Amino acid sequence: MKIIISGSLGNIGKPLTAQLVQSGHDVTVVSSNADRKSAIENLGAKAVIGSVSDADFLSETFKGADALFAMTPPNMGGVNIIQNTTDAGTAFAKAIQNANIKRVVMLSSIGADLPSGNGPIAGLYNIEKIYEKLNTSITFLRAGYFYINFFNDIPMIKGAGIMGANIPAGNRIPLVHPEDIAWAAAEELQKLPEGKNVRYIISDVRTPSEIAKTFGTAIGKPELPWVEFTDEQYLGGMTQAGVPEEMAGLYTEMGSGLRNETIAADFLKNDGKVQGKIKLEDFAKEFASKF
Repeated sequence: MKIIISGSLGNIGKPLTAQLVQSGHDVTVVSSNADRKSAIENLGAKAVIGSVSDADFLSETFKGADALFAMTPPNMGGVNIIQNTTDAGTAFAKAIQNANIKRVVMLSSIGADLPSGNGPIAGLYNIEKIYEKLNTSITFLRAGYFYINFFNDIPMIKGAGIMGANIPAGNRIPLVHPEDIAWAAAEELQKLPEGKNVRYIISDVRTPSEIAKTFGTAIGKPELPWVEFTDEQYLGGMTQAGVPEEMAGLYTEMGSGLRNETIAADFLKNDGKVQGKIKLEDFAKEFASKF
C-alpha cells in the first residue's frame, strides 16, 4: 500500500513510519520541517516538506495514495488555536476529496464527541464533523490523555514537591502512550471498513492520586502528593510560567472537562476497553529517566 503519514517524525509518526516500512508499505511522511528530511529517509520513507494548512500542497502529495494518517499539529499557534486547527482539517478534507483517498485514519481524542467544554479538543470535534461528510472510509482514532504530557510536571515536582492540576485526585483519566497510538494507527490503516467508525485507543485508566504515587515511587519520592488547584490557580500558574493566555485558557477548560468527567464520559460509558499495552507503571520508568 502507498500510505501517507502526516505529523512528521514525532512521538507517534516515528514509530508508525517504522512499523509500516517494516511491513513492506510505500510510506511518505509529510513534515513542515526540512531538517527532518534525512531522518525520514533513514527510516526508509519518502519525505515531503510543506504546510498541512495548504490544501493544494496536500492534494498533490496525496495523489495515488491508498491510505492517510491525518494528524493536525497539537499546537496551531498561540492565538486562534481552535480556528487554526479547524482550518487545517478543512485543508486535509479538500485534499482527501481531490486525491480520492479511500482510507483515512484521523488522530482524534477523548472528548471529541463534545462541541465545547473540552479545551483544544474542540478543534478535533470540528474536524470530525468535516470528515463525516467525505465519501471515504474513515476511522476516528480517539486517543486518551498522553502520558508524555506529565513531563511538564517535572519542574513542579522539583520546585514544590507536588503534582497537580484542576482535576480531583480521585477522578478516572483515560491515558495513552504514543507508541500504542502508533500501533493502533498501523492496524487501522491496513483495514478498509465501510463508512465512519470511532475507535478509542487507551493504554490505562487511572486516577491522579495513583499517577502521583506511581511516579513518586519511580523517582524515589513515594509520598509525592497530587494537589487539586482551582481553575483560577491553574490558569494563573500556567500564564506565570509563560504559557500563552489563550492556550492556558484552553488547557484550563480541558482540565475542567476532565474534572466533571464529560471528556472521558463517552469512552467510559460506551467503550471502556483498554487496548494499549503500555501501562502507567511501564511509563513511570520512562518518566524517571527524564526526571
